[in-house]
Amino acid sequence: MDEKTRNRRNLIMFPLGTVGRDMVYALVTNFLLTFVLFTRSLTAAQLSAITAIMVGARIFDALNDPIMGNIIERTRSRWGKFKPWILIGMFSTSAVIYAAFNTKLQGWSFVWFFGVIYFLYSITYTMGDISYWGMIPALSSDGDARNTFTARTTLFAGIGGTAAGIFIPMFTTGANAIGGSTSIAYGRIALLIAILCPAFLCFVLFGVKENRAYNDEPVPPVSFKKIWGTITGNDQLLWIALIFLIHEIGNGVVMSGIGSTYIYFEFGYEGGLYSLFTTVGMSVTALLMIFYPAISRKMPRKKLMGVLVWVSTVGYAFMLFPGLFLATGAARALGMDLKFLLITIGYMLANFGQYGFYLILMISVINTVEYNEYVHGTRDEGIITSLRPFLTKLASALTVVIASGTYLLTGVTRYTNEISTLENAAAAGQITETDKLSAIHELLRGVSHGQSRGLLLVMIVLPYALMLVSYFLYLKRYKLDEPEYDRICEELRERRAQKRAEA
Repeated sequence: MDEKTRNRRNLIMFPLGTVGRDMVYALVTNFLLTFVLFTRSLTAAQLSAITAIMVGARIFDALNDPIMGNIIERTRSRWGKFKPWILIGMFSTSAVIYAAFNTKLQGWSFVWFFGVIYFLYSITYTMGDISYWGMIPALSSDGDARNTFTARTTLFAGIGGTAAGIFIPMFTTGANAIGGSTSIAYGRIALLIAILCPAFLCFVLFGVKENRAYNDEPVPPVSFKKIWGTITGNDQLLWIALIFLIHEIGNGVVMSGIGSTYIYFEFGYEGGLYSLFTTVGMSVTALLMIFYPAISRKMPRKKLMGVLVWVSTVGYAFMLFPGLFLATGAARALGMDLKFLLITIGYMLANFGQYGFYLILMISVINTVEYNEYVHGTRDEGIITSLRPFLTKLASALTVVIASGTYLLTGVTRYTNEISTLENAAAAGQITETDKLSAIHELLRGVSHGQSRGLLLVMIVLPYALMLVSYFLYLKRYKLDEPEYDRICEELRERRAQKRAEA
């Protein structure tokens, strides 16, 4: 199979593989804390313990991810070095997420169970995630081709995440909850996603062909010194890792559970509302993912980031001013509450900028592979690409800290505990679904404006501030712009040609 045919096939098969994976990621990252809040009655100590578990698991990943990257670098098999770990990781992850959302434990028993299952998730998802994204440098080193692979894969990841973002709240909260209860609904959706995840990865396992030139290189030893040296010896990797982490913390605040809690408290306990909020918010990002390769050929990354900052600025303004100064239910437009409509449009614009940043920063991380080869003579793809999932998961843990702290400071756990009691009573058949929804509606009438506005401010001010910090750091510290990257790639080609000639 020639390279052109292989690239064309890979551009179809590889992105398809991430649809189910990102459903898993969305379920755990965006809805696990929501599932806990609305199905478990937690004391402040228990919620704090769960938060500490999630942060502890991410710290554990600080060692786990680079070690996994090093293990992948050592793997030599008839199926390559990536596919075996994709297979093992995703099947084991499916088993773990099914167990996580299908337990009836409460109180401290649930907290202990949560600790075990969340650490298992950290291990199993890491296997599949690092090996999946680690394949991109092995698919192509051409700048335009890599932009296309990254953009298209991110698009399909967005499709999976968006589909989960639409259907999970729609069928777990409110009148359309499967089985008439949030706890039952999450269990059944977790089962469905646990099946879809490995099913979509079959496109990668059986359809993708990567460049296996690494088979000609000696197997690197498992070495903490090697991992540490690769990361700390690459100044551009260090800077882009910090920038990526800062951005991802802000980018994940809304989806950490704060966004859904705000929508339910301000506009009603109905999953369809949050589904609409996320659907509109994510829809416009698909345009960026589709057209990014063409845009990148016309506009340098740093200039594009400046445009994205302005788009997000307008979006956050659309969210802030109606959220603070327009009364809920004061006016309607297009068949919905005007305040909800304006906040949703604002989120769409803000999200366009945020996800544009994510795409650019992810490509910037991957491009440090060639820089590493240019400086040190080795690519170390597995180790370098392991930082992206680690940073993403670390950021998601820190957003959980932000979300839990926000809940405790604003006092909203008083309401979520009562909602979880009603949800569990409905699941046990002790009350009807109609009585449950009526009681929750009456309960939420007691939420004060100060509490809902506190949630709103956190989901606007913090993401915008962190976006600006990451933007200015990128302008000042990241040197691998398009001309410099092309220069490095050309010199690497000359070095390889010279080495072949000498051999």
